[in-house]
Amino acid sequence: MPGTKENILHTALRLFARDGYEAVSVSAVSGELGMTKGALYKHYKNKRDIFDSIVERIYQMDDERAQQFEVPAEVFEKAPLPYHHTSVDNIDAFIKAQFRFWTEDEFGCNFRRMITLEQYRNPDMAELYQKCLAGGPVDYMEDLFREMIEQGALSKSNPKQLALEFYAPFHLLLSIYDVSADKEKGAKLLAAHIERFMQKNTAKMNKEKEQSQ
Repeated sequence: MPGTKENILHTALRLFARDGYEAVSVSAVSGELGMTKGALYKHYKNKRDIFDSIVERIYQMDDERAQQFEVPAEVFEKAPLPYHHTSVDNIDAFIKAQFRFWTEDEFGCNFRRMITLEQYRNPDMAELYQKCLAGGPVDYMEDLFREMIEQGALSKSNPKQLALEFYAPFHLLLSIYDVSADKEKGAKLLAAHIERFMQKNTAKMNKEKEQSQ
């Protein structure tokens, strides 16, 4: 059973995702939980403290998934070595897990909805949206693809362009998922996209090797 501190975190995030961060007060969170504000303040100093804990949890969960699927957890500048040893299969499994997290995990879904809802009203939310769902993943994939090209795991190409081609369908399918009656369709489309993308770019590499021999 989750403790009180954990319940506060999940309840607050659910309300932030439904009503918007700015619209939800500490009183609303404590009322939803059936507790007094004083009792809530024993666990978190204020609403911002709850929010910061939510963000910290998201980053922790992302690091755990990265370790599970053996892909880099840090940005390239901080830890370049893991980028040299990431395989196509690792990326395939990790990206599928990321999609499941953002679409099926309650914490992930509510966080995504919160930052999507608030990105146009709050600079901190806009930065988080970019870091977690837009520019951040594209930069991450660019670094991965650049190193994979250098290691000979992918054909020679522009890594930024590859990152955009790879990630754009992922981002689009997140939006489609939210309004789709067939919740399995998005995951299937993503899997097909990844397979075609990898086949295309490894096939080019193999052809280049044949021509050079």
